[in-house]
Order: sequence, then C-alpha cells, then structure tokens
Amino acid sequence: MQRVAQILESDSRPRLVVVLSACRGVTDALLALVTAAEQQDQGVADGIEDLRARHLTIARTLLDQTALDEYTAELDRDLVDITGIMQTVRLIRSASAPVRDLVAGFGEIWSTRLFSRYLAARRRRPGGVQWLDAREVVRVEWTALGPSVLWEESRANAARLIPRDRELTLIVPGFVARDRRGLQTTLGRNGSDFSASIFGELVEADDIVIWTDVDGVLSADPRRVPDATVIDALSYQEAMELAYFGAKVIHPQTMAPAVDKEIPIWIRNTFAPERAGSVICAKPVSNHTVKGITSIERIALVNVEGAGMIGVPGTAQRLFGALREGGISVILISQGSSEHSICFAIPQVEAETAERIVRQAFAAELAHGQVQKVDVSRDCSILSVVGDGMAGTPGVAAKVFGSLGSAGVNVRAIAQGSSERNISVVIDDRQATRALRVVHSGFYLSPHTISIGLIGPGFVGSAFLDQLASQAARFREASNLDLRVRGIMTSSRMLLADPACRLDEWRDALAGGVATDLSRFEEHVHADHLPHAVVVDCSASFDVAKNYPRWLAAGIHVVTPNKKANSADLCFYEKLKQAVRDGGSHYLYEATVGAGLPIIQTLRDLRETGDEIRRIEGMLSGTLSYLFSAWDGRVPFSDVVREAKASGYTEPDPRDDLSGMDVARKLIILGREMGLRLELDEVALTGLVPEGLRDCDTQTFLDRLPELDDPMLARLGAARSRGRVLRYVGALDAATGRATVGLEEFEGTHPFANINPTDNVVRFVTSRYERNPLVVQGPGAGPAVTAGGVFADLLRVCAYLGARL
Repeated sequence: MQRVAQILESDSRPRLVVVLSACRGVTDALLALVTAAEQQDQGVADGIEDLRARHLTIARTLLDQTALDEYTAELDRDLVDITGIMQTVRLIRSASAPVRDLVAGFGEIWSTRLFSRYLAARRRRPGGVQWLDAREVVRVEWTALGPSVLWEESRANAARLIPRDRELTLIVPGFVARDRRGLQTTLGRNGSDFSASIFGELVEADDIVIWTDVDGVLSADPRRVPDATVIDALSYQEAMELAYFGAKVIHPQTMAPAVDKEIPIWIRNTFAPERAGSVICAKPVSNHTVKGITSIERIALVNVEGAGMIGVPGTAQRLFGALREGGISVILISQGSSEHSICFAIPQVEAETAERIVRQAFAAELAHGQVQKVDVSRDCSILSVVGDGMAGTPGVAAKVFGSLGSAGVNVRAIAQGSSERNISVVIDDRQATRALRVVHSGFYLSPHTISIGLIGPGFVGSAFLDQLASQAARFREASNLDLRVRGIMTSSRMLLADPACRLDEWRDALAGGVATDLSRFEEHVHADHLPHAVVVDCSASFDVAKNYPRWLAAGIHVVTPNKKANSADLCFYEKLKQAVRDGGSHYLYEATVGAGLPIIQTLRDLRETGDEIRRIEGMLSGTLSYLFSAWDGRVPFSDVVREAKASGYTEPDPRDDLSGMDVARKLIILGREMGLRLELDEVALTGLVPEGLRDCDTQTFLDRLPELDDPMLARLGAARSRGRVLRYVGALDAATGRATVGLEEFEGTHPFANINPTDNVVRFVTSRYERNPLVVQGPGAGPAVTAGGVFADLLRVCAYLGARL
C-alpha cells in the first residue's frame, strides 16, 4: 500500500480513479469460510479472526489512531454480518451463489477503505481523496458469457455519485457490483481489472493502467522461455488472442469497455514503476511482426474421420451442436478441404465425455461404416503465434513450421484464421517447452539457444572450448546466439551443468565431476526444454562414433573431427546418412579431413555444380607433412616424432599417423564424398610402422621408436640421391576406383615439395581443373586449427537452424 501511494503521488494528473483488489489471498480465504460452514467445520470462527487480525495489522502500521478506530469499527460490523451469514450456511449446509458473492466481495471493501484513509492522510495528491462504493455504481447481469454491464443504469449512477471536481482521487473497490435486483454480486476472476475498465469507460478516461507484478505483456511465459521480452505495443485483438491461448496478459472481458471507447490500456510493474510497460490500444506502433507465442497444455485432440462425411451438409453442425449440448468447450478446429475428417481440441479432462458424445451423435454412421473412426489423442498442447503484423507478411508460417521442424517437434493439427493474426498448432505436451523456445527464437524474440555436449576435451577439445569461451559473448550480443555448453565428457568422467558450464573453470569442475554415463550425458544435453542439441565429438573413438546414427535420428546434431564414423564399413556409413535424413538433423565433419581447411566443402561444391572429379591426391596428414618437412636427417626421425606428439600434432598414439591409417581414413571419406563405394580394406596402404611395433601398447611403441631411425634415414638418402624429397601422399582415381596411400618421392618443383610444416595440400583434377589442378593448401594439423574447423562447423549448424550470423 505504501508503494501504491508513492506511484499515485508521482502522477501529476489531477483526476484519478484508483481501483484496488483485495489483499492477497483474502478472497480465497473468504470463500474457504463459506465452504467450511457448509461442511460444519468448527474452524470458521478462527478463520474470521485471522482475517480481522491481518487487516488490523496493516491498519495499525498505516493509520493514525482516529482513522484506525473508524476503520476497526467498520471492519467489525462487516465481520459480525459475515458471522451471521456463516451461521445460516452452517445450519442449512448450503450456500447459494448470491451468498458466496456477498461474502467474497468484502476483501475489496476492506482494502480500499483502509487505503483511502491512508492516502488521504498523506496529503500528497492534488485535491481530495474519496472512497466510492462500486456496488452503488456498477450494475451487471450474469449471462452465459459471464457478467454483462448494464451501461444505461451504470452511467446514470456514475453521473449521480462521481463528483465533477477538477482535482479528485477516487478510491474504488474492484470485483464488486450489484445486479438488477440490487443484490451484491461479483465480476468473476480478474474482476478488479474488469472494474478498472468499466470505470475507465464511465469517466471517459484518457487511459487505463493495470499495475501488476510484471514489466508488461511478455512475448512468452518467462518460466518456459527465460528470454521472453516485453512487447512495447499491441492491439486489443492481439491481446485477446494471446489471452485466449493461455497467456496471462489481461482477460479479454476486461478489455471490452476500453475497446468500445478506444481507451489505451497500459500494463505496468508495481515493483518497477520506472519501466515503460506495454500499451494495448487500437493502433499500436511496434517493430514486432509477432507479438507473442503462447501455449495451452493438457489438451486432447479428437479426430472424426469417414468417407461418408464428404459433401454432406450439416455434419459440422451435428458434431459441434452435440458438443455444445454436452457442455464441451472446443478450443481449436481443423478440417481438411476434402471434408474427409474434422479434428478439434478440447481440455483433456473432457476427453472421455467428448468421445462418448461424438460416438452417440454419429452412432448410425459408425455402425454403417460412413464414419470410420473417432480417435482421441491425449497429452497434447496448443502452441499459438500471435501478431497483427503476420497478415500479408510472406514467410511467417514457413518460419513457424521450419523452426518446429528443425527442433524435431511434430505437428499434429494446424489452424489459422483468415485474419492471419494467429497460427495455432497442436503438438505433444512433452515438446511444448522446446516448441515455445524454438519458435520464440525463430522470430528473434530471444536468443537461439544451442545446447552443446563436448566429448573428448583433449588437445582439440580443449582448444575448441577455449575458442568458444573467447567468442560466446560476442555471438550473444551481435547475433542473439546462445552457445550453451551443458556437458563435457571424457572416457571416465563427465561434467553436467545447468544452465551451462563455466568455460573459464571447466577443467577444475570436470576433475570433480561424476563417472561417465553416456545415456545420462545424452539426456542432459538433449533436454526437452531446449530447442536444439549438438554433440561435438573431439574424441578419436569409434565407441563414441557408433552412437551417431541414434543421435542424428533423434534430432541431435553432430559436429566432429573424428574420422571413425565416416570411414567405418559401408553398411554403417549408409545407416549414418539415412539417420541424417530420418532425423532432419545436421552432421558436419569438415575437420575430419584437413582440420580447418575447406576440403570437403570444396569437393561438394565441385560435384554439386556439375564438375567431374577425376583424381584427388594430397598430403592429407598434417602430422606426416610436419615430419617430412621438418626432418632433414641431422637428428633421428624418432626425435622429430616425439616433438610432434608433444606439440599436439599427432594423434594420442602416433601410430595412428605413422601407420598411414589416418590418411587412409581421410581418403575413404573423400572417396565416399566423390560417390565411390570404398571400404577401408580396399585402400592400398603402405605404412611406416614396422610389423613388430604394430600391436604393442603406446608406451612400448614410444620406447622402441628409435627402431625406425635407420630405415627412414636410408629412404631419405635414396630420395636425395635422385634430387627428390619424401612426402606421404594419398591418391584417389575416379576411373579405376583405386585408392593408394604411401611414402612417395617428388621432384623439387612439385607443389608437394614446397610447403610449410604441418600443411595439408590437396589437388583436385577435374573436367574444369584438368590442366591446372585446383589446390587447397594450409595448416592441416595442430589443436588450434582443428578446433577452428570444428567451431566453424558448429556455426554452420547454428546458421542452418536460423541464427543470423
């Protein structure tokens, strides 16, 4: 009450009508007294005393003794009346609707009597402060549509009772009114807002301000969409649509008097009065095409289907007439143009009743097969996208359905009115939060949130996390993109965080993490409330890669430099590609060949633009490129290998590089991108690891690494004697389908002979680039460049999902 007084005193306008609700919970407490009396509960007297004590505690804090005595006397008279009413109810064990209305309305009477005395005593409003009994002004009658204002009588009462003083603050109890007979009634839930709108019309107000506990009309439920934004301005129709489909904005009934007179309604925050809030008016000015995205949960979808319905007049009337007679409220209707089926959405609690009513209404047609089935799908939600700006704007529906599709949300039914102000879809309940978030972000009302799970925080994985940490704030600010690492996993431990891992301290947090559980990791990253999930696999493990098909089919996007999946057997590879198609997901693996170089993308571009790939050859291992560029024979070959491993240029086990298997896998990946059906064992591979060192453990291999020194020095000497250099190369021939990998000699003028350490060089010989092959060259090893390739792939996924980069 002190805060409300401060807000009113900061308003310089001389005439204000202030409508107040009851103190929090008082209306419910009063109605609970009636219920308790019906049940002959002995606690009624204690409940009445609790209400008295609560209001007097407030009054003692705010009022001087004289005002307190007056207020206490009025309160006690009311409580005596309530006690008598409760005694009557207790005796007859039943309370009529008028009795409930009479009792329920006392909360507003008590709060406004108290506040009017308090505000008057402060003497900071221009003119006087006067309490006005709304029951003596507002006349209503209850109809099937709720309370209807009797405007002629109400205007006459207002003209008689509301003073015309130029400076006056009227304090009016909300929620209460009288009916035609003069009996006290109420305006139903949200009645105080309705009272404000009624009085706004009666006094021809400049505007109506609803003071609440939010900053205005939000674009979505902030509990479901944390980044929901305040909509600056919206039309009466937009506000009604949002309210109908579950948004707790303002009840449509509340707006009716304001709509008739085109009085703007402001929604503002009592606890942050400095904020502008939202305005609901006839002609809003706003930059938002879509004003809000909201949902109704616990919905059932009923589908009536049959060939006998086609072209039969009155079918819909019979269906919905029967539902009306059964008291079933239909929320949404969708009918195919073929008239073969009609589906409609209803509250789930009415599903069983609705199904029975429909089956009874069409019993004859069901018996004769003219109506084939009546299906009820439970556990659904309705998601609605609302905005006047959608009308005539191409692509809005495409964005809605594209966003839902990208998040793997299945749409069961669709409804859109001819006004184009609303697009509504029926989806599964469990996907409601994800759907809200992805559509909300699709219209740039909130950041595109990408849930990321990183597997393998080794050299490359760590570099990727560091790069992401350095750029995340920039993407959030510049592109409204929220790259949220929610999980980091090694072979033994994992870190799960909500909402996200702290990227400045993930190493320490991971050390204190929990034992690895891939299922739990996957579930956490692919959370239902987040629209998009990406697994970034920076391991070199097929045990991880074998999960790709399942992830992709489930709509989890995968980004990886791990070559094991794309170079596995053809059966697995084809299963992998099918999973991408089935899940509508994205699978990016540019970094599997050439680290951050655009080798796979170049190959795709050539093929997709109709070029014929005839031959690909290249130095595909940055590790081996480094070894044979840096090694000149003056130091043992084994020393150069150890140095490369320490710098992160080799795989954890250098044999993966020296064996040539890494190059062979990359060659398989490129070959399959070319369209060749190659298996790994079909590659003619000549490795650098002696047979005796192929099967020992990694440490033993490193200890015995000097055994390579003499043979390698001999190969180098032989090449130099012919004026050549050694390079480890892989080659693909499209005509023969042959794939070869091995150490070869090249003239000093060859492109492979003059490179920088760690460079990858790939030559594409095609029908367009035959005489002068297309060459892609650059660093092909090292944690930073490989991580950069992974990061670039992640950003491509984000762009595919609608992020504006």
